[in-house]
Amino acid sequence: MTKGYLLEKDLSLLINNPKYSDIEILCDDEKKFYGSRAILAARSEVFDRLLYNGMKESYENKISFPKINSCGMEIILEYIYTGSIINESLTKDNIIEAFYAADYFQLPDLQDFIVKNFKNTLEKNNNRNYSPELLSKFAGKMPLTEDNILLCSLVEAVATIPLNTIEFGRLSITGFQYLLSCTYEKEKPFATPEYEVFRYSAILAAKQVSNDTYKTLMERLPTLKQIEQMENSLLVEFINFRRIQGQVLVDIIEPLEIVPAKIILNIYRHNTKSINSDINHFRGISINNCTNYVWDESACGPELIIEDNGKVVYAPNGQWRSVRAKMLLENIGIYEWDVIIEKVCTWSWVGVCASENFNYGEVAGTQFSGWVLGSNGSCCNPGNSLNNYCPPFHYDGAKITVHLDINRRTCSFTVNGTKYSEVSAWNNLPSKLYPVVSLKYPGRFRIQPHQ
Repeated sequence: MTKGYLLEKDLSLLINNPKYSDIEILCDDEKKFYGSRAILAARSEVFDRLLYNGMKESYENKISFPKINSCGMEIILEYIYTGSIINESLTKDNIIEAFYAADYFQLPDLQDFIVKNFKNTLEKNNNRNYSPELLSKFAGKMPLTEDNILLCSLVEAVATIPLNTIEFGRLSITGFQYLLSCTYEKEKPFATPEYEVFRYSAILAAKQVSNDTYKTLMERLPTLKQIEQMENSLLVEFINFRRIQGQVLVDIIEPLEIVPAKIILNIYRHNTKSINSDINHFRGISINNCTNYVWDESACGPELIIEDNGKVVYAPNGQWRSVRAKMLLENIGIYEWDVIIEKVCTWSWVGVCASENFNYGEVAGTQFSGWVLGSNGSCCNPGNSLNNYCPPFHYDGAKITVHLDINRRTCSFTVNGTKYSEVSAWNNLPSKLYPVVSLKYPGRFRIQPHQ
């Protein structure tokens, strides 16, 4: 092969090449690699400290890494020598080891690439089949730190899979603990009702005791000795029993006698059996609600274009138009969502509308069935307007959060992190509403669940 054309290709010839090596790298699985001290040290602070510290490693021709296996080291060397990674180099079998090694050698750009590769693979395959296994492998390799970017991505992927579809054995108890810890009392999408979280936890804990205990629990008749063994690994501290319907708690969970009586008593002292309780039966945000925070092409003004799987609407030309989201806001509860103005236009409006007598070819704030906050800081509805509600937000990147209280029929807004009071003029909104925005060229608005 002719040399001198591409630096990346030329340097790739040095990877694991004994001809140009002055150091041997030994991994925990006893596999050996060949490397160049100068290149390794120039590309990694960790290698630099190890190979040029004046200690014995500076003079010996071998260096060992008892916690790094060969598949992780192979990715590290490819990145160090060429500055990039071929996507095909990362697989479900080596991605955790590669990320651990990148963390060990303090290569943040490689870590970001690995996470991006993982996310792209999920989107491309449109499945998350191996996410539970990867989370289990991660939990066995790295500590629980919620700012770890790969852990966040793995938890996000597993959280959107209903637990009752994950076969026992695919998700380890430590991996399950990481999942529960990272989603406990967090406003994150989660596909599994809390009772199913409890059920999966109980059965997974039983499998740690014995197969007989597992089978007995499946039949809902565990022995007292088995119950005592299970309580130590049930992970009840990560389960919010107040989110489980009172009837399920009374008829199913309490008779099992595997939850401490003190916890059951405390739940009874709260509102688990109250038929008027409006507590959300999903931890975080229900997946069904998340997916409906998208713009509705069937309720969209002319000339507006919806893209990014319904999350973004923009006006390529023309006059002010309106578009509503698919999410119908009704019944009881408080609804919150964000609208991000990615590209500002002359005036912008964000708020809610009713479906009756609403014209999507006009501005929402000029219609009796629209209640919106304008980018001039005023709340608009014919006959019920409020000037100087907040400072103007005529700039790209403005983030407006809508807080709709269906119980009280009121609405308030947060603009760029500052929350303002309820709009006093809007004290009797309709019982059925939709998120809505109005924009014109070159406006570009994104909708998402409140974060």
